[in-house]
Amino acid sequence: MSSQDERARVLQVEDVSKTYLMGEVSVSALNHVSLDFYSGELVVLLGASGSGKSTLLNIIGGLDIPTSGRLSFRGTELTTATEAELTAFRRRSIGFVFQFYNLISSLTALENVQLVTDIAVNPMPAEEAIRLVGLGDRMNHFPAQLSGGEQQRVAIARAVAKRPELLLCDEPTGALDYRTGKLVLEVIEQVNRELGTTTLVITHNVSISGMADRIITLRSGEVAEDRRNASRISPSELSW
Repeated sequence: MSSQDERARVLQVEDVSKTYLMGEVSVSALNHVSLDFYSGELVVLLGASGSGKSTLLNIIGGLDIPTSGRLSFRGTELTTATEAELTAFRRRSIGFVFQFYNLISSLTALENVQLVTDIAVNPMPAEEAIRLVGLGDRMNHFPAQLSGGEQQRVAIARAVAKRPELLLCDEPTGALDYRTGKLVLEVIEQVNRELGTTTLVITHNVSISGMADRIITLRSGEVAEDRRNASRISPSELSW
């Protein structure tokens, strides 16, 4: 029995397809994708622009619904959920980190994180989340007083403060330089390792896959490869 089988299955994607209507033209973003995700694993989703990575992540995160197929989270089907149920799922179980930080400029780093802890069911203290990402001495700074990497780390603190079961990161280093990007990846890896948060990282950067338990490659809306790393390497050892 593999370690993957021994872990609890958190999320099941079954034969999921997604088609968008662009005027009179039908565009297929995902074609019959089936994947399982397991507790505590760090998964890197690779693929070129237009391969379906972000569409898949948005469906997993309850931001979009599939045209066909099923999505189940801990045995509860989400495909038939109401909008209110999907909102509750996102609020309770999902942490999002995007390429752009989406911080509120008039609030300090701490206050940006408190926006989430104020509505979460069982949050960690906002100060603890800020310290987790290495910004304990910057929590009272406003976004304009922080570097891009520091702003992204605040965004990660905001995402993990509600103790999500799934952390979904869409090109989290896309707007950052090499050195800063590696620091942000180190924080994501630390959250996965210390909190046991199942983590999905979307990237077009193949080198980042070295930090993952598992690498899924999408091509033209289909799963081209799903493989496990023999061992993970630290983000500090990555190069590209």
